[in-house]
Amino acid sequence: MKYLVVLGDGMADYKLAAFDNKTPLQLAYKPHMDNLARISETGMVRTIPEGYPPGSDVANMSVLGYEPEIYYTGRSPLEAVSMGVDLGENDVAFRCNLVTLSNDKNYQEKIMVDYSSGEITSEKAAVLINDINKAIGTEEFRFHPGISYRHLLVWVNGREEFELTPPHDISDRVIGSYLPKGAGSEVLTEMMMKSYEILKEHPVNNKRRAQGLRPATSIWLWGQGKKPAFIPFREKFGLNGSVICAVDLIKGLGICAGFSAPIIPGATGGVHTNFRGKAEAALTELKSGKDFVYVHIEAPDEAGHQGNPQEKINAIEKIDREVVGVLLQGLKEMGEDFRMLILPDHPTPISIKTHTAEPVPFIIFDSRRRMSSGINSYTEDEILSSGRFVQSGPELMAKFIKGA
Repeated sequence: MKYLVVLGDGMADYKLAAFDNKTPLQLAYKPHMDNLARISETGMVRTIPEGYPPGSDVANMSVLGYEPEIYYTGRSPLEAVSMGVDLGENDVAFRCNLVTLSNDKNYQEKIMVDYSSGEITSEKAAVLINDINKAIGTEEFRFHPGISYRHLLVWVNGREEFELTPPHDISDRVIGSYLPKGAGSEVLTEMMMKSYEILKEHPVNNKRRAQGLRPATSIWLWGQGKKPAFIPFREKFGLNGSVICAVDLIKGLGICAGFSAPIIPGATGGVHTNFRGKAEAALTELKSGKDFVYVHIEAPDEAGHQGNPQEKINAIEKIDREVVGVLLQGLKEMGEDFRMLILPDHPTPISIKTHTAEPVPFIIFDSRRRMSSGINSYTEDEILSSGRFVQSGPELMAKFIKGA
């Protein structure tokens, strides 16, 4: 038996008034997911435990079967694992976004124009992060380049009891009231302000402006935490797994679970990614002997954060066509029994450009048996109408693997 999870990050949404009061899942042409919904077990699942922020870190940890109440230590330590950055027991990792801020004179009065600096390429971003490290990095504070706009700061023997805000939560807002808070947080704010002076006229940014692209004018620190400790997935569920993903957060989560994490050419962690390449890589992992593959696609979440409904619809359609469709055909050709779980980790509504904690719709398909779900299509309303509800991600993962 083979097991696949297809997770469309942030795929669920609210109804859009400008689109006949329908959600992107309702608007998207997705024949594979709709057909699976008709012949599979469906329902809603709560992926965010009470009292936890609705981040992709908490939600994907939950979906993968790890209780955030036990295993969660912060977002950035998971990204550090993926990046090969070894954390000491008392080191604190911070996510370090490259963001675009407005040109207002005072830093506190600037507006968060773009949390991703126009989805800056990893190559250009690495130049900027390395220059920031040369200018303000020390033995105590070390900057590490990552993928696109997502990078890492490690505070050796640092502190973590700060109130920090994800930049994608404050798109188009003045940043002053969202700067780091808590005793000693001024050291973080100072680094952010210094980074603006370093980056505002950096040659990379001047070239981006000339090309009509958004410049990366500041770092933004958030998502802090210390090194996590996981029970291997194989020990927890008896399966040998792989994670297929472009973002360090999910790769790090998989590596902590004991998964392999192959590199996928053209996978960006953005809306323009190698959808088909992820499906093909998943099939390769299964053919090479893996029992379980977790396929994560970031594109719908990015479109949600950008407030771009058409891009989100396009991302869902590509997931259906180039991921789910390719997987179903490949698994059919392999001739092995399989189970497939399809779901978002959380909603990322277009209207508010950030995550929410509402339950999300899932499909569990089993190639050995087909059932009549009473559902016509894979949408929030249809799945909700089934009345089936799973209390947590770990409970859903146990149901998925055990078939109960």
